[in-house]
Amino acid sequence: MTDLTSLNGNSKDPDIELFVKAGSDGESIGNCPFSQRLFMILWLKGVVFNVTTVDLKRKPADLHNLAPGTHPPFLTFNGEVKTDINKIEEFLEEVLAPPKYPKLAAKQRESNTAGIDIFAKFSAYIKNTKPEANEGLEKSLTKALKKLDDYLNSPLPDEIDADSMEDERSSTRSFLDGNDLTLADCNLLPKLHIVKIVAKKYRNYEIPTTMTGVWRYLENAYARDEFTNTCAAEKEIEFAYQDVAKRLLK
Repeated sequence: MTDLTSLNGNSKDPDIELFVKAGSDGESIGNCPFSQRLFMILWLKGVVFNVTTVDLKRKPADLHNLAPGTHPPFLTFNGEVKTDINKIEEFLEEVLAPPKYPKLAAKQRESNTAGIDIFAKFSAYIKNTKPEANEGLEKSLTKALKKLDDYLNSPLPDEIDADSMEDERSSTRSFLDGNDLTLADCNLLPKLHIVKIVAKKYRNYEIPTTMTGVWRYLENAYARDEFTNTCAAEKEIEFAYQDVAKRLLK
C-alpha cells in the first residue's frame, strides 16, 4: 500500500516506469491511445519517469514475469505493478497531488463524456465492408464529431460574463475543460487523432472544416509537447490499421 502522506511530503519523486506498446520496428512508440493516455498524464504531472516500449511479437521473459498475461500499457510505481488503465489514472491523480504535482481532473462533468462515442462510431465505419452501409456509418461518425464540436464551441460557466448584456459568444478555449489539458483530454485526444489520420487514409474522410471547435482543439493539441511527443508517428498509426480498415467490397 502506498503511503500518501510520506509521498506528498517527500521531495523525492517516486520510481515510475511506464510500459507502452512498441511500433512496427519493435522500438519506437506504437499506435495505442491507452499508452498515450498514461504517457500524457505522467508528462503533465511533471514527475520524473522512464518509458519502455514493449515489442508484442517478442515480449521479453522478464517482462512476462513482471506482468503475466498483461498487454501494455501498464506501469510500476515504486516497484508495484499496476495494470488497469482507469485505476492507474485515479491512482496517479490521488498520489501525485498538489502542492507538488498539478491536479488534472476536469472541473466540468460534461468534459469527461464529450466525444465519448466518437471512437466506437469510427471503429464501426472503418471495419465495415458493405458499400450500402458506408453512408449511414459515415453519417453516424459525423454526428458524433458534431456533438463534440458543439461542446467545444459552447462557453463554459467561467467564460460567461453574468453582467454582460450581449448575447453569449462562442467559446475560444483551447481544450475540453478550459485552456489547460486535463485527464479528459488525455483520454480523448489520442483517439481523435487516430480518427483523423485513419479515416482520411482508408476512407478519404476528413473532419468537416465547418467543425471549427474540433479543429481548434486539434491544432491546440498539436502545439503541445505533451501531446506530440507522446504520439505514434502517422505512418505507424496507418500501419496499425492496415488489416483493420476493411476494403469496401464491390
